[in-house]
Amino acid sequence: MSHDIDLCCPVTGNVLHADQPHQMKGGTYALGGTTELSLNVTYNYSKHLYRVLDEDNGIRSLSGKSGAETSLLLSRAIDQLGNDKSADYWEATEGNVKAALIQLKTTADIRPDGVWCVR
Repeated sequence: MSHDIDLCCPVTGNVLHADQPHQMKGGTYALGGTTELSLNVTYNYSKHLYRVLDEDNGIRSLSGKSGAETSLLLSRAIDQLGNDKSADYWEATEGNVKAALIQLKTTADIRPDGVWCVR
């Protein structure tokens, strides 16, 4: 199980795109990169996401907020996590969660006008 986290157009609800392809990887990724501002994050990370983002909603706390509104929140969450990144993406280490949040913050900074759609 996982969360699809998209940065969407606040008017149409469509997933926004970057100017250039990126190689951000989560539970799924596009070979050769993609311009879609989207990341799939495993549910395995939930215990950490509830702790550093919102104890009631975890990653879903981003939903409906803009990239600009969440950039500082994501930075603070990143700062609370360790660097114990595992080669196994699915392992719920703080470093793996941190890597996912860094990618989301990067996405928010690319399109601060976008609104998070978390499914």
